[in-house]
Amino acid sequence: MSIIHTDRWLEEDYHQPLNISKKLLKYFEDVTAAELYDYLIMHGMYRPVRDGKGTVEKLKTLDCWNIVLAEWKRLKKLWNGPDIPIFIFPSDKYNNQIKRDFKGKAGVAFKDKLFLFLPEDIEVNEMKALLTHEYNHICVLSKNNRKDDQYTLLDSVLIEGLAESAVKSVVGKEYTSSWTSYYTDKELETFLNNFIIPNKEVKKSEKDHMKLLYGKGFYPKMLGYCVGYYLIQKILKEKKITYRALMSKSLSEIAKLSFE
Repeated sequence: MSIIHTDRWLEEDYHQPLNISKKLLKYFEDVTAAELYDYLIMHGMYRPVRDGKGTVEKLKTLDCWNIVLAEWKRLKKLWNGPDIPIFIFPSDKYNNQIKRDFKGKAGVAFKDKLFLFLPEDIEVNEMKALLTHEYNHICVLSKNNRKDDQYTLLDSVLIEGLAESAVKSVVGKEYTSSWTSYYTDKELETFLNNFIIPNKEVKKSEKDHMKLLYGKGFYPKMLGYCVGYYLIQKILKEKKITYRALMSKSLSEIAKLSFE
């Protein structure tokens, strides 16, 4: 199915995002248009602004839809990944966390679909980095094939580490997110032992899961993401395994490699 022509949706309904949300409902179950839009906003989707149509035109001029399509085909072949619909929308330019931690771009991956939220001035390689990170999630989820509530904090930490390590492997280290360099290895080892390992079985449905993963409250910011990237990079270095070979393993196998 691949790229959905959301550029046409945006031309018609940029200022009526609930109309866009209604078009998305056929890809979801048991959700209203308003609930879906709220969920997507939480993950970085745009909120209408007066000059927003200009952002849409800039993204079209950058040829974002065709660039993402071509790169997705390459990644699909590289990882033997699934065929899924991909939706592209502008990102929320007023979301400070996205600007600080993700260079203005954001995305959200489901098992069977993918959303990319792009700033109007995004570079081609930044676009590829976002797609690589999010599509990697889908490839990992499709291979492990568990229900959402079966994923633990350690699973999520490894999933995020795999995704950002994919960016380093496929696009280049300079296009990894800024959070990959927030802490030293010594700090990350301490975080792993003090925060992640004691809570490694916390399920995705439990409130502490997201607090630990994103580093909310009193936890170090982007805690789970940073520890995940550290663990995957450590495996690649110490086990002398290629990223592609690591991707062929299950999360359980990768977890064992993390603590050998």
